[in-house]
Amino acid sequence: MQKVIRRRESTVQLSPEFHTFPPLLQRIYAHRSVQHPNELDYTLKQLSRPDLFKGLPVAIEVLVQAIEEGKRIMIVGDFDADGATSSSVAMLALRAMGAAWVDYLVPNRFEFGYGLTPEIVRVAAQSSPDVIITVDNGISSIDGVDEAKRLGMQVVVTDHHLPGESLPEADAIVNPNQPGCAFPSKNLAGVGVIFYVMNALRGALRERGWFQSQYFQSLQLPEPNMGDFLDLVALGTVADVVPLDANNRVLVHQGLQRMRAGRMRPGIRALLEVAKRDPERIVAADLGFAVGPRLNAAGRLDDMSIGIRCLTTDDPYEAQSLAETLHDLNQDRRSIETSMQKEALASLAALGLEDADAEQMPWGLCLYDANWHQGVIGILASRIKDKFHRPVIAFAPADLAATSESQVAEQGDFEIKGSARSIPGLHIRDALAAVDARHPGLIKKFGGHAMAAGLSLRADQFETFQQAFDREVRAMLDEKDLTATLLTDGELRPNEFSLPLAHQLRQAGPWGQQFPEPLFDGEFLVVQQRIVGEKHLKMVLAHPDAPQNVLDAIAFNVDTTVWPDPSITRVHVAYQLDVNVFRGRESVQLMINHLSALK
Repeated sequence: MQKVIRRRESTVQLSPEFHTFPPLLQRIYAHRSVQHPNELDYTLKQLSRPDLFKGLPVAIEVLVQAIEEGKRIMIVGDFDADGATSSSVAMLALRAMGAAWVDYLVPNRFEFGYGLTPEIVRVAAQSSPDVIITVDNGISSIDGVDEAKRLGMQVVVTDHHLPGESLPEADAIVNPNQPGCAFPSKNLAGVGVIFYVMNALRGALRERGWFQSQYFQSLQLPEPNMGDFLDLVALGTVADVVPLDANNRVLVHQGLQRMRAGRMRPGIRALLEVAKRDPERIVAADLGFAVGPRLNAAGRLDDMSIGIRCLTTDDPYEAQSLAETLHDLNQDRRSIETSMQKEALASLAALGLEDADAEQMPWGLCLYDANWHQGVIGILASRIKDKFHRPVIAFAPADLAATSESQVAEQGDFEIKGSARSIPGLHIRDALAAVDARHPGLIKKFGGHAMAAGLSLRADQFETFQQAFDREVRAMLDEKDLTATLLTDGELRPNEFSLPLAHQLRQAGPWGQQFPEPLFDGEFLVVQQRIVGEKHLKMVLAHPDAPQNVLDAIAFNVDTTVWPDPSITRVHVAYQLDVNVFRGRESVQLMINHLSALK
Protein backbone atom coordinates (compact mmCIF):
# COMPACT_ATOMS: atom_id res chain seq x y z
CA MET A 1 0.00 0.00 0.00
CA GLN A 2 1.29 3.42 -0.94
CA LYS A 3 1.54 6.02 1.79
CA VAL A 4 1.68 9.76 1.51
CA ILE A 5 4.35 11.20 3.79
CA ARG A 6 3.46 14.65 5.02
CA ARG A 7 5.38 16.73 7.50
CA ARG A 8 3.58 18.11 10.49
CA GLU A 9 3.06 21.84 10.83
CA SER A 10 3.05 23.74 14.10
CA THR A 11 -0.44 24.80 15.10
CA VAL A 12 0.52 26.71 18.25
CA GLN A 13 2.84 29.48 19.35
CA LEU A 14 5.29 28.23 21.96
CA SER A 15 5.62 30.26 25.14
CA PRO A 16 8.99 31.93 25.87
CA GLU A 17 9.58 29.45 28.71
CA PHE A 18 10.41 26.82 26.09
CA HIS A 19 13.69 28.60 25.24
CA THR A 20 15.64 26.21 27.50
CA PHE A 21 14.47 23.19 25.46
CA PRO A 22 16.53 21.89 22.51
CA PRO A 23 15.15 23.22 19.20
CA LEU A 24 14.16 19.72 18.08
CA LEU A 25 12.07 19.12 21.19
CA GLN A 26 10.46 22.54 20.78
CA ARG A 27 9.46 21.56 17.26
CA ILE A 28 8.12 18.18 18.36
CA TYR A 29 6.01 19.61 21.18
CA ALA A 30 4.66 22.37 18.95
CA HIS A 31 3.57 19.70 16.47
CA ARG A 32 1.57 18.13 19.32
CA SER A 33 -0.10 21.42 20.31
CA VAL A 34 1.85 21.76 23.56
CA GLN A 35 2.11 25.50 24.21
CA HIS A 36 3.68 25.76 27.66
CA PRO A 37 6.16 23.63 29.63
CA ASN A 38 3.65 23.29 32.46
CA GLU A 39 1.66 21.00 30.12
CA LEU A 40 4.59 18.61 30.53
CA ASP A 41 4.32 18.65 34.31
CA TYR A 42 3.36 15.05 35.00
CA THR A 43 3.16 15.24 38.77
CA LEU A 44 0.04 13.81 40.37
CA LYS A 45 -1.17 17.27 41.37
CA GLN A 46 -1.94 17.85 37.68
CA LEU A 47 -4.63 15.17 37.60
CA SER A 48 -8.18 16.36 36.96
CA ARG A 49 -10.34 16.64 40.06
CA PRO A 50 -12.35 13.53 40.92
CA ASP A 51 -15.30 15.57 42.22
CA LEU A 52 -16.10 16.46 38.60
CA PHE A 53 -17.26 12.87 38.02
CA LYS A 54 -21.01 12.53 37.78
CA GLY A 55 -22.24 9.67 39.93
CA LEU A 56 -19.09 9.38 42.04
CA PRO A 57 -20.61 10.51 45.38
CA VAL A 58 -23.39 7.91 45.13
CA ALA A 59 -20.91 5.20 44.13
CA ILE A 60 -18.71 6.02 47.12
CA GLU A 61 -21.72 5.95 49.45
CA VAL A 62 -22.61 2.44 48.24
CA LEU A 63 -19.03 1.19 48.57
CA VAL A 64 -18.37 2.74 51.99
CA GLN A 65 -21.50 1.07 53.31
CA ALA A 66 -20.45 -2.22 51.71
CA ILE A 67 -17.06 -2.13 53.45
CA GLU A 68 -18.38 -0.98 56.81
CA GLU A 69 -21.10 -3.62 56.85
CA GLY A 70 -18.90 -6.44 55.58
CA LYS A 71 -20.92 -6.98 52.41
CA ARG A 72 -19.79 -9.37 49.68
CA ILE A 73 -18.41 -7.50 46.64
CA MET A 74 -18.06 -9.01 43.18
CA ILE A 75 -15.97 -7.34 40.46
CA VAL A 76 -17.16 -8.06 36.90
CA GLY A 77 -14.55 -7.15 34.31
CA ASP A 78 -13.80 -7.35 30.62
CA PHE A 79 -11.56 -9.93 28.95
CA ASP A 80 -8.88 -7.57 27.61
CA ALA A 81 -5.84 -5.92 29.19
CA ASP A 82 -7.84 -2.90 30.32
CA GLY A 83 -10.38 -5.19 31.94
CA ALA A 84 -7.66 -7.27 33.61
CA THR A 85 -5.85 -4.26 35.04
CA SER A 86 -9.17 -2.68 36.08
CA SER A 87 -10.22 -5.86 37.88
CA SER A 88 -6.81 -6.07 39.55
CA VAL A 89 -6.88 -2.45 40.79
CA ALA A 90 -10.38 -2.93 42.20
CA MET A 91 -9.51 -6.24 43.88
CA LEU A 92 -6.21 -5.12 45.39
CA ALA A 93 -7.49 -1.71 46.52
CA LEU A 94 -10.68 -3.04 48.14
CA ARG A 95 -8.74 -5.73 49.99
CA ALA A 96 -6.19 -3.16 51.13
CA MET A 97 -9.04 -1.04 52.48
CA GLY A 98 -10.33 -3.91 54.59
CA ALA A 99 -13.24 -5.19 52.49
CA ALA A 100 -14.37 -8.43 54.12
CA TRP A 101 -15.08 -10.40 50.93
CA VAL A 102 -14.02 -9.46 47.41
CA ASP A 103 -13.91 -11.67 44.34
CA TYR A 104 -13.92 -11.19 40.59
CA LEU A 105 -15.60 -12.68 37.57
CA VAL A 106 -14.59 -12.20 33.95
CA PRO A 107 -17.08 -13.49 31.35
CA ASN A 108 -15.47 -16.08 29.11
CA ARG A 109 -15.85 -14.48 25.68
CA PHE A 110 -16.66 -17.84 24.08
CA GLU A 111 -19.51 -18.65 26.49
CA PHE A 112 -20.99 -15.34 27.61
CA GLY A 113 -19.64 -12.59 25.39
CA TYR A 114 -18.95 -9.06 26.55
CA GLY A 115 -20.32 -7.19 29.53
CA LEU A 116 -22.69 -7.69 32.44
CA THR A 117 -25.23 -9.92 30.70
CA PRO A 118 -28.15 -11.54 32.56
CA GLU A 119 -26.38 -14.88 32.12
CA ILE A 120 -23.18 -13.70 33.81
CA VAL A 121 -25.22 -12.11 36.59
CA ARG A 122 -26.75 -15.50 37.31
CA VAL A 123 -23.26 -17.02 37.42
CA ALA A 124 -22.19 -14.28 39.84
CA ALA A 125 -25.28 -14.96 41.95
CA GLN A 126 -23.91 -18.41 42.81
CA SER A 127 -21.39 -16.62 45.06
CA SER A 128 -24.18 -14.57 46.72
CA PRO A 129 -22.65 -11.11 46.27
CA ASP A 130 -24.38 -8.10 47.78
CA VAL A 131 -22.71 -5.60 45.46
CA ILE A 132 -21.52 -5.90 41.86
CA ILE A 133 -18.93 -3.43 40.55
CA THR A 134 -18.41 -3.47 36.80
CA VAL A 135 -15.03 -2.37 35.49
CA ASP A 136 -14.39 -1.47 31.84
CA ASN A 137 -17.98 -2.44 30.97
CA GLY A 138 -21.57 -2.00 32.08
CA ILE A 139 -22.69 1.24 30.43
CA SER A 140 -24.73 -0.76 27.88
CA SER A 141 -25.68 -3.64 30.21
CA ILE A 142 -29.31 -2.65 30.69
CA ASP A 143 -30.69 -6.18 30.92
CA GLY A 144 -27.82 -7.41 33.08
CA VAL A 145 -28.24 -4.62 35.61
CA ASP A 146 -31.99 -5.27 35.70
CA GLU A 147 -31.31 -8.94 36.43
CA ALA A 148 -28.88 -8.08 39.22
CA LYS A 149 -31.41 -5.70 40.79
CA ARG A 150 -34.11 -8.35 40.48
CA LEU A 151 -31.87 -10.71 42.45
CA GLY A 152 -31.41 -8.12 45.19
CA MET A 153 -27.89 -6.91 44.35
CA GLN A 154 -26.62 -3.35 44.30
CA VAL A 155 -24.76 -2.39 41.12
CA VAL A 156 -22.05 0.22 40.65
CA VAL A 157 -21.10 0.66 36.99
CA THR A 158 -17.61 1.99 36.22
CA ASP A 159 -16.89 2.24 32.52
CA HIS A 160 -15.46 4.48 29.83
CA HIS A 161 -17.25 3.24 26.72
CA LEU A 162 -19.76 5.43 24.89
CA PRO A 163 -23.32 4.99 26.17
CA GLY A 164 -26.31 4.12 24.03
CA GLU A 165 -29.64 5.91 23.99
CA SER A 166 -30.56 4.51 27.40
CA LEU A 167 -28.55 3.98 30.57
CA PRO A 168 -28.83 0.99 32.91
CA GLU A 169 -30.76 1.45 36.15
CA ALA A 170 -27.69 0.94 38.33
CA ASP A 171 -27.32 2.31 41.85
CA ALA A 172 -24.50 4.47 40.54
CA ILE A 173 -22.72 5.04 37.21
CA VAL A 174 -19.22 6.49 36.96
CA ASN A 175 -18.25 7.08 33.34
CA PRO A 176 -16.72 10.29 31.96
CA ASN A 177 -18.66 9.77 28.73
CA GLN A 178 -22.13 9.54 30.25
CA PRO A 179 -24.43 12.50 29.58
CA GLY A 180 -23.94 15.36 32.00
CA CYS A 181 -20.51 14.31 33.30
CA ALA A 182 -18.20 17.30 33.70
CA PHE A 183 -14.99 15.31 34.11
CA PRO A 184 -12.69 16.84 31.45
CA SER A 185 -10.68 13.76 30.45
CA LYS A 186 -13.10 11.79 28.32
CA ASN A 187 -10.25 9.52 27.24
CA LEU A 188 -9.74 7.64 30.51
CA ALA A 189 -9.40 3.91 30.10
CA GLY A 190 -11.52 1.65 32.30
CA VAL A 191 -8.55 1.23 34.65
CA GLY A 192 -8.29 5.00 34.98
CA VAL A 193 -11.96 5.25 35.95
CA ILE A 194 -11.74 2.58 38.67
CA PHE A 195 -8.49 4.13 39.94
CA TYR A 196 -10.35 7.42 40.50
CA VAL A 197 -13.19 5.57 42.22
CA MET A 198 -10.84 3.68 44.54
CA ASN A 199 -8.90 6.86 45.32
CA ALA A 200 -12.12 8.66 46.26
CA LEU A 201 -13.20 5.65 48.33
CA ARG A 202 -9.97 5.74 50.30
CA GLY A 203 -10.54 9.44 51.00
CA ALA A 204 -14.08 8.82 52.21
CA LEU A 205 -12.97 5.99 54.50
CA ARG A 206 -10.16 8.17 55.87
CA GLU A 207 -12.64 10.92 56.72
CA ARG A 208 -14.79 8.41 58.63
CA GLY A 209 -11.79 7.20 60.62
CA TRP A 210 -12.05 3.73 59.15
CA PHE A 211 -8.32 3.01 59.02
CA GLN A 212 -7.75 4.14 62.60
CA SER A 213 -10.61 2.01 63.89
CA GLN A 214 -9.81 -1.25 62.13
CA TYR A 215 -7.36 -3.88 63.24
CA PHE A 216 -6.00 -6.80 61.32
CA GLN A 217 -4.15 -9.52 63.18
CA SER A 218 -3.87 -7.15 66.18
CA LEU A 219 -2.22 -4.47 64.02
CA GLN A 220 -3.70 -1.21 62.80
CA LEU A 221 -4.94 -1.48 59.19
CA PRO A 222 -2.55 0.73 57.19
CA GLU A 223 -4.06 3.24 54.82
CA PRO A 224 -3.15 2.08 51.29
CA ASN A 225 -0.88 4.20 49.12
CA MET A 226 -2.84 4.60 45.88
CA GLY A 227 0.39 5.28 44.03
CA ASP A 228 1.15 1.58 44.40
CA PHE A 229 -1.52 0.85 41.78
CA LEU A 230 -0.20 3.22 39.12
CA ASP A 231 1.86 0.52 37.41
CA LEU A 232 -1.42 -1.29 36.65
CA VAL A 233 -3.08 1.98 35.59
CA ALA A 234 -0.24 2.76 33.17
CA LEU A 235 -0.34 -0.74 31.67
CA GLY A 236 -4.11 -0.75 31.11
CA THR A 237 -4.15 2.80 29.72
CA VAL A 238 -1.45 2.13 27.13
CA ALA A 239 -2.69 -1.37 26.23
CA ASP A 240 -6.21 -0.07 25.57
CA VAL A 241 -4.81 2.47 23.07
CA VAL A 242 -6.86 5.34 24.46
CA PRO A 243 -5.70 8.86 23.51
CA LEU A 244 -2.91 10.08 25.76
CA ASP A 245 -4.37 13.44 26.70
CA ALA A 246 -2.69 15.42 29.48
CA ASN A 247 -4.48 13.52 32.24
CA ASN A 248 -3.63 10.10 30.82
CA ARG A 249 -0.01 11.15 30.29
CA VAL A 250 0.24 11.91 34.00
CA LEU A 251 -1.10 8.47 34.89
CA VAL A 252 1.20 6.68 32.43
CA HIS A 253 4.26 8.74 33.36
CA GLN A 254 3.78 8.07 37.04
CA GLY A 255 3.32 4.35 36.44
CA LEU A 256 6.45 4.16 34.28
CA GLN A 257 8.49 6.07 36.87
CA ARG A 258 7.54 3.52 39.51
CA MET A 259 8.36 0.60 37.24
CA ARG A 260 11.79 2.02 36.39
CA ALA A 261 12.43 2.38 40.10
CA GLY A 262 11.56 -1.27 40.66
CA ARG A 263 8.19 -0.55 42.27
CA MET A 264 5.80 -2.79 40.37
CA ARG A 265 3.60 -5.81 40.78
CA PRO A 266 5.49 -9.15 40.55
CA GLY A 267 3.28 -10.06 37.59
CA ILE A 268 4.27 -6.99 35.59
CA ARG A 269 7.94 -7.63 36.34
CA ALA A 270 7.53 -11.24 35.19
CA LEU A 271 5.76 -10.19 31.98
CA LEU A 272 8.60 -7.77 31.23
CA GLU A 273 11.11 -10.54 31.80
CA VAL A 274 9.45 -13.03 29.44
CA ALA A 275 9.20 -10.23 26.86
CA LYS A 276 12.93 -9.49 27.35
CA ARG A 277 12.37 -5.88 28.36
CA ASP A 278 14.59 -4.09 30.88
CA PRO A 279 12.37 -2.53 33.60
CA GLU A 280 14.91 0.24 34.21
CA ARG A 281 14.59 1.40 30.58
CA ILE A 282 10.90 0.78 30.05
CA VAL A 283 8.83 3.21 27.96
CA ALA A 284 5.14 3.27 27.05
CA ALA A 285 5.75 1.38 23.80
CA ASP A 286 7.04 -1.60 25.81
CA LEU A 287 3.70 -1.79 27.61
CA GLY A 288 1.79 -1.52 24.35
CA PHE A 289 3.79 -3.91 22.18
CA ALA A 290 5.30 -6.37 24.66
CA VAL A 291 3.33 -6.63 27.90
CA GLY A 292 -0.18 -5.82 26.65
CA PRO A 293 -0.32 -8.49 23.92
CA ARG A 294 0.80 -11.22 26.32
CA LEU A 295 -1.86 -10.20 28.81
CA ASN A 296 -4.50 -9.96 26.08
CA ALA A 297 -3.64 -13.44 24.84
CA ALA A 298 -5.35 -14.95 27.88
CA GLY A 299 -8.68 -13.36 27.01
CA ARG A 300 -8.30 -14.12 23.32
CA LEU A 301 -7.52 -17.82 23.56
CA ASP A 302 -8.31 -18.99 27.07
CA ASP A 303 -9.53 -17.24 30.21
CA MET A 304 -8.51 -13.77 31.40
CA SER A 305 -8.46 -15.02 34.97
CA ILE A 306 -4.92 -16.23 34.15
CA GLY A 307 -3.92 -12.63 33.49
CA ILE A 308 -5.66 -11.30 36.59
CA ARG A 309 -3.99 -13.93 38.76
CA CYS A 310 -0.64 -12.92 37.28
CA LEU A 311 -1.27 -9.24 38.08
CA THR A 312 -2.63 -9.74 41.59
CA THR A 313 -0.34 -12.41 43.05
CA ASP A 314 2.29 -11.36 45.58
CA ASP A 315 4.32 -14.52 44.95
CA PRO A 316 7.09 -13.85 42.38
CA TYR A 317 7.39 -17.57 41.55
CA GLU A 318 3.68 -17.87 40.81
CA ALA A 319 3.87 -14.64 38.80
CA GLN A 320 6.74 -16.03 36.72
CA SER A 321 4.87 -19.27 36.02
CA LEU A 322 1.72 -17.41 34.98
CA ALA A 323 3.72 -14.97 32.84
CA GLU A 324 5.28 -17.91 31.01
CA THR A 325 1.81 -19.35 30.41
CA LEU A 326 0.71 -15.99 28.99
CA HIS A 327 3.82 -15.88 26.81
CA ASP A 328 3.02 -19.33 25.41
CA LEU A 329 -0.58 -18.29 24.74
CA ASN A 330 0.68 -15.24 22.89
CA GLN A 331 2.88 -17.44 20.72
CA ASP A 332 -0.19 -19.55 19.89
CA ARG A 333 -2.16 -16.39 19.17
CA ARG A 334 0.50 -15.18 16.72
CA SER A 335 0.48 -18.50 14.90
CA ILE A 336 -3.32 -18.47 14.59
CA GLU A 337 -3.26 -14.84 13.48
CA THR A 338 -0.67 -15.54 10.77
CA SER A 339 -2.76 -18.38 9.38
CA MET A 340 -5.96 -16.30 9.44
CA GLN A 341 -4.22 -13.39 7.73
CA LYS A 342 -3.02 -15.63 4.90
CA GLU A 343 -6.55 -16.96 4.47
CA ALA A 344 -8.02 -13.46 4.44
CA LEU A 345 -5.56 -12.22 1.82
CA ALA A 346 -6.10 -15.35 -0.29
CA SER A 347 -9.85 -14.77 -0.11
CA LEU A 348 -9.45 -11.17 -1.29
CA ALA A 349 -7.10 -12.29 -4.06
CA ALA A 350 -9.62 -14.88 -5.27
CA LEU A 351 -12.15 -12.07 -5.64
CA GLY A 352 -9.63 -9.92 -7.49
CA LEU A 353 -9.47 -7.50 -4.59
CA GLU A 354 -5.90 -7.98 -3.46
CA ASP A 355 -4.81 -4.63 -4.93
CA ALA A 356 -5.57 -1.78 -2.53
CA ASP A 357 -5.91 0.58 -5.50
CA ALA A 358 -8.47 -1.55 -7.28
CA GLU A 359 -11.58 0.45 -8.08
CA GLN A 360 -13.84 -2.46 -7.24
CA MET A 361 -12.52 -2.90 -3.70
CA PRO A 362 -15.19 -2.10 -1.09
CA TRP A 363 -14.57 0.99 1.00
CA GLY A 364 -15.70 -0.91 4.07
CA LEU A 365 -14.24 -4.43 4.13
CA CYS A 366 -16.13 -7.28 5.81
CA LEU A 367 -14.43 -10.68 6.07
CA TYR A 368 -15.80 -13.95 7.40
CA ASP A 369 -14.60 -17.52 7.67
CA ALA A 370 -16.44 -20.26 9.51
CA ASN A 371 -13.14 -21.62 10.86
CA TRP A 372 -11.68 -18.38 12.19
CA HIS A 373 -10.96 -17.97 15.88
CA GLN A 374 -13.27 -15.51 17.61
CA GLY A 375 -10.52 -14.35 19.96
CA VAL A 376 -8.16 -13.27 17.17
CA ILE A 377 -10.48 -11.49 14.72
CA GLY A 378 -9.77 -8.10 16.28
CA ILE A 379 -6.08 -8.39 15.50
CA LEU A 380 -6.87 -9.72 12.02
CA ALA A 381 -9.12 -6.72 11.35
CA SER A 382 -6.34 -4.40 12.49
CA ARG A 383 -3.75 -6.06 10.21
CA ILE A 384 -6.01 -5.94 7.14
CA LYS A 385 -6.94 -2.33 7.96
CA ASP A 386 -3.25 -1.40 8.08
CA LYS A 387 -2.58 -3.13 4.75
CA PHE A 388 -5.46 -1.64 2.76
CA HIS A 389 -6.26 1.51 4.79
CA ARG A 390 -9.97 0.85 4.90
CA PRO A 391 -12.35 0.20 7.79
CA VAL A 392 -12.39 -3.56 8.34
CA ILE A 393 -14.70 -5.91 10.21
CA ALA A 394 -13.58 -9.53 10.64
CA PHE A 395 -16.22 -12.10 11.64
CA ALA A 396 -16.05 -15.55 13.19
CA PRO A 397 -18.71 -17.93 14.50
CA ALA A 398 -19.89 -17.08 18.00
CA ASP A 399 -20.01 -20.82 18.63
CA LEU A 400 -17.75 -22.84 16.36
CA ALA A 401 -19.65 -26.01 17.24
CA ALA A 402 -22.77 -24.59 15.60
CA THR A 403 -21.11 -24.54 12.20
CA SER A 404 -20.29 -28.24 12.43
CA GLU A 405 -23.97 -29.14 12.25
CA SER A 406 -24.55 -29.21 8.52
CA GLN A 407 -28.26 -28.45 8.59
CA VAL A 408 -27.80 -25.45 10.83
CA ALA A 409 -24.82 -24.33 8.81
CA GLU A 410 -26.78 -24.48 5.59
CA GLN A 411 -29.59 -22.44 7.08
CA GLY A 412 -27.16 -19.91 8.50
CA ASP A 413 -29.23 -19.93 11.67
CA PHE A 414 -26.35 -19.23 14.01
CA GLU A 415 -24.64 -16.12 15.33
CA ILE A 416 -21.39 -14.63 14.12
CA LYS A 417 -19.39 -12.01 15.97
CA GLY A 418 -17.44 -9.22 14.35
CA SER A 419 -14.53 -7.10 15.49
CA ALA A 420 -14.14 -3.76 13.72
CA ARG A 421 -11.15 -1.47 13.24
CA SER A 422 -11.37 1.93 11.61
CA ILE A 423 -9.23 4.60 9.97
CA PRO A 424 -9.05 8.35 10.69
CA GLY A 425 -12.21 10.07 9.53
CA LEU A 426 -14.66 7.27 10.29
CA HIS A 427 -16.18 6.81 13.74
CA ILE A 428 -16.81 3.08 13.58
CA ARG A 429 -19.43 2.94 16.32
CA ASP A 430 -21.36 5.75 14.63
CA ALA A 431 -21.16 3.84 11.34
CA LEU A 432 -22.64 0.75 12.99
CA ALA A 433 -25.34 2.87 14.60
CA ALA A 434 -26.21 4.27 11.16
CA VAL A 435 -26.44 0.78 9.67
CA ASP A 436 -28.62 -0.28 12.60
CA ALA A 437 -30.93 2.70 12.09
CA ARG A 438 -31.36 2.01 8.37
CA HIS A 439 -31.73 -1.75 8.81
CA PRO A 440 -33.50 -2.43 12.10
CA GLY A 441 -32.87 -5.93 13.39
CA LEU A 442 -29.93 -6.61 11.08
CA ILE A 443 -27.38 -6.16 13.88
CA LYS A 444 -28.24 -8.07 17.04
CA LYS A 445 -26.04 -5.86 19.24
CA PHE A 446 -23.03 -3.59 18.92
CA GLY A 447 -20.83 -1.20 20.88
CA GLY A 448 -17.41 0.36 20.98
CA HIS A 449 -15.32 3.45 20.31
CA ALA A 450 -14.37 5.68 17.39
CA MET A 451 -11.63 3.37 16.16
CA ALA A 452 -12.74 -0.07 17.39
CA ALA A 453 -16.07 -1.80 17.93
CA GLY A 454 -17.74 -5.17 18.24
CA LEU A 455 -21.03 -6.53 16.94
CA SER A 456 -23.00 -9.69 16.33
CA LEU A 457 -25.49 -10.79 13.68
CA ARG A 458 -26.93 -13.93 12.09
CA ALA A 459 -24.63 -15.74 9.67
CA ASP A 460 -27.24 -15.66 6.90
CA GLN A 461 -27.34 -11.85 7.22
CA PHE A 462 -23.61 -11.42 6.56
CA GLU A 463 -23.87 -10.42 2.88
CA THR A 464 -26.70 -8.00 3.61
CA PHE A 465 -24.64 -6.40 6.36
CA GLN A 466 -21.53 -6.41 4.15
CA GLN A 467 -23.32 -4.32 1.52
CA ALA A 468 -24.98 -2.03 4.07
CA PHE A 469 -21.68 -1.35 5.83
CA ASP A 470 -19.90 -0.55 2.57
CA ARG A 471 -22.67 1.92 1.62
CA GLU A 472 -22.41 3.62 5.00
CA VAL A 473 -18.63 3.93 4.80
CA ARG A 474 -18.92 5.44 1.31
CA ALA A 475 -21.40 7.98 2.67
CA MET A 476 -19.08 8.96 5.52
CA LEU A 477 -15.71 9.07 3.75
CA ASP A 478 -14.19 10.81 0.75
CA GLU A 479 -11.92 8.96 -1.67
CA LYS A 480 -8.89 10.84 -0.36
CA ASP A 481 -9.54 9.31 3.07
CA LEU A 482 -8.60 5.91 1.63
CA THR A 483 -4.96 6.94 1.13
CA ALA A 484 -2.85 6.47 4.22
CA THR A 485 -1.01 9.57 5.35
CA LEU A 486 2.10 9.29 7.46
CA LEU A 487 2.80 12.43 9.48
CA THR A 488 6.42 13.09 10.39
CA ASP A 489 8.34 15.70 12.35
CA GLY A 490 10.56 16.46 9.36
CA GLU A 491 14.23 15.72 8.78
CA LEU A 492 17.09 15.30 11.19
CA ARG A 493 20.40 17.00 10.51
CA PRO A 494 23.51 14.76 10.42
CA ASN A 495 24.65 15.98 13.85
CA GLU A 496 21.27 15.05 15.37
CA PHE A 497 21.80 11.31 14.95
CA SER A 498 23.29 11.14 18.42
CA LEU A 499 22.89 8.83 21.39
CA PRO A 500 22.10 11.68 23.86
CA LEU A 501 19.31 12.95 21.60
CA ALA A 502 17.91 9.43 21.14
CA HIS A 503 17.80 9.03 24.92
CA GLN A 504 16.19 12.44 25.28
CA LEU A 505 13.42 11.53 22.83
CA ARG A 506 12.72 8.25 24.66
CA GLN A 507 12.27 10.09 27.93
CA ALA A 508 10.33 13.06 26.53
CA GLY A 509 7.02 11.18 26.45
CA PRO A 510 5.10 9.22 27.38
CA TRP A 511 4.20 8.80 23.73
CA GLY A 512 1.11 7.03 22.51
CA GLN A 513 -2.26 7.40 20.83
CA GLN A 514 -2.83 11.02 19.68
CA PHE A 515 0.47 12.05 21.29
CA PRO A 516 2.65 10.11 18.87
CA GLU A 517 6.27 9.16 19.28
CA PRO A 518 8.54 11.44 17.19
CA LEU A 519 8.79 10.21 13.62
CA PHE A 520 11.21 11.66 11.08
CA ASP A 521 11.76 11.17 7.37
CA GLY A 522 14.54 11.71 4.87
CA GLU A 523 16.68 10.28 2.09
CA PHE A 524 19.61 7.98 2.81
CA LEU A 525 22.34 6.08 1.01
CA VAL A 526 22.14 2.29 1.33
CA VAL A 527 25.45 0.84 2.49
CA GLN A 528 24.28 -2.68 3.39
CA GLN A 529 21.03 -4.63 3.40
CA ARG A 530 20.16 -8.18 4.47
CA ILE A 531 17.22 -10.20 5.79
CA VAL A 532 17.26 -11.31 9.43
CA GLY A 533 14.67 -13.39 11.27
CA GLU A 534 13.12 -14.49 7.93
CA LYS A 535 11.23 -11.24 7.20
CA HIS A 536 13.04 -8.29 8.80
CA LEU A 537 15.38 -6.04 6.82
CA LYS A 538 18.60 -5.06 8.55
CA MET A 539 20.28 -2.08 6.88
CA VAL A 540 23.27 0.19 7.22
CA LEU A 541 22.44 3.67 5.98
CA ALA A 542 24.29 6.95 5.60
CA HIS A 543 23.03 10.52 5.40
CA PRO A 544 23.92 12.02 1.97
CA ASP A 545 25.49 15.04 3.66
CA ALA A 546 27.65 12.88 5.94
CA PRO A 547 28.29 9.59 4.12
CA GLN A 548 31.23 8.78 6.39
CA ASN A 549 28.85 8.33 9.38
CA VAL A 550 26.90 5.11 9.02
CA LEU A 551 23.69 4.29 10.88
CA ASP A 552 22.17 0.94 11.77
CA ALA A 553 18.52 0.58 10.78
CA ILE A 554 15.88 -2.12 10.82
CA ALA A 555 12.52 -2.51 9.08
CA PHE A 556 10.21 -5.24 10.38
CA ASN A 557 8.01 -7.52 8.25
CA VAL A 558 9.15 -6.31 4.85
CA ASP A 559 8.05 -7.76 1.52
CA THR A 560 10.80 -10.31 0.91
CA THR A 561 9.95 -10.41 -2.80
CA VAL A 562 11.25 -6.83 -2.98
CA TRP A 563 13.94 -6.73 -0.31
CA PRO A 564 16.89 -7.07 -0.23
CA ASP A 565 17.74 -5.62 -3.67
CA PRO A 566 21.39 -4.76 -4.39
CA SER A 567 20.32 -2.41 -7.18
CA ILE A 568 18.66 -0.06 -4.66
CA THR A 569 21.27 2.39 -3.44
CA ARG A 570 19.08 5.25 -2.20
CA VAL A 571 15.92 5.12 -0.09
CA HIS A 572 13.38 7.44 1.45
CA VAL A 573 12.47 6.29 4.93
CA ALA A 574 10.22 7.37 7.77
CA TYR A 575 11.85 6.35 11.03
CA GLN A 576 12.13 6.71 14.77
CA LEU A 577 15.45 7.53 16.41
CA ASP A 578 15.99 4.76 18.95
CA VAL A 579 18.62 3.30 21.26
CA ASN A 580 19.80 -0.22 20.58
CA VAL A 581 21.43 -2.15 23.42
CA PHE A 582 23.63 -5.14 22.50
CA ARG A 583 25.88 -6.86 25.03
CA GLY A 584 25.72 -3.84 27.27
CA ARG A 585 26.74 -1.41 24.51
CA GLU A 586 24.37 1.32 23.38
CA SER A 587 24.15 2.68 19.85
CA VAL A 588 21.81 4.73 17.71
CA GLN A 589 19.37 2.72 15.60
CA LEU A 590 16.73 3.85 13.15
CA MET A 591 13.44 1.99 13.53
CA ILE A 592 12.01 2.18 10.01
CA ASN A 593 8.26 2.74 9.80
CA HIS A 594 8.04 3.15 6.02
CA LEU A 595 10.55 2.41 3.29
CA SER A 596 10.59 3.23 -0.41
CA ALA A 597 13.31 2.89 -3.02
CA LEU A 598 14.60 5.92 -4.94
CA LYS A 599 15.97 5.74 -8.45
